[in-house]
Amino acid sequence: MLKTMIEEIFSDVGVYDAIRVTFRMAVTSTFISAVLGIVLGLALERFSFPGKRVVVRINRTLMGVPPVVVGLIVYMLTMRRGPLGKLELLFTVEGMILAQTIIITPIICGMIYTYGNKTAPAVRVFAKTMGAGKLQTNLLILREMKHEIYFAIVSGFGRSISEVGAVMLVGGNIKGHTRTMTTAISLLKSQGIFTEGLTLGILLLVMAFLLQCLADFFQKESKENEKDRKSVV
Repeated sequence: MLKTMIEEIFSDVGVYDAIRVTFRMAVTSTFISAVLGIVLGLALERFSFPGKRVVVRINRTLMGVPPVVVGLIVYMLTMRRGPLGKLELLFTVEGMILAQTIIITPIICGMIYTYGNKTAPAVRVFAKTMGAGKLQTNLLILREMKHEIYFAIVSGFGRSISEVGAVMLVGGNIKGHTRTMTTAISLLKSQGIFTEGLTLGILLLVMAFLLQCLADFFQKESKENEKDRKSVV
């Protein structure tokens, strides 16, 4: 009977759809952000240009920007009278993915830039002595930084599944369409259904714990690789 009651409540709130939407949004936005963040982070590390310090500081600022601010900006851009209004992204999963990508990309870019400063110069020197071309050198850098890259991606994914402010503004928390796990918890709380909200919250905590374990593993591997490189030198 208790199981049936919980299933009815979860069905009313749209929890199962919320889980599906959450993973669709998180996986897609993390993938896009990973591609953009890795390319931009390595490019920022590799090239020197006027105003580079300003760009780095802007990126670091964006790493800590409140998600609700990003959500508001995306809302204004995608509203009917906004510059992107014709794309009809407001109150859609695609609009939520856009907001999440803007939030996550600076995080991954900043982490890759920091890791690249520690790893890439030495790898380029080694590759040059071995007569490697540009493509081989870049592939070698990615290989040497693979654990750091994994760590950055996991961190971005964790940020994505835990987000509520931006997705609430851009998605509208529509049942079965744009409702996520975090916005479902918010709705359950507003309805006074604390037990089910707590259950969903525990599920998010378990996911966050598993992601943290995965991130710690990659960070540990990264430190061990750095020790190996120093010992070789």
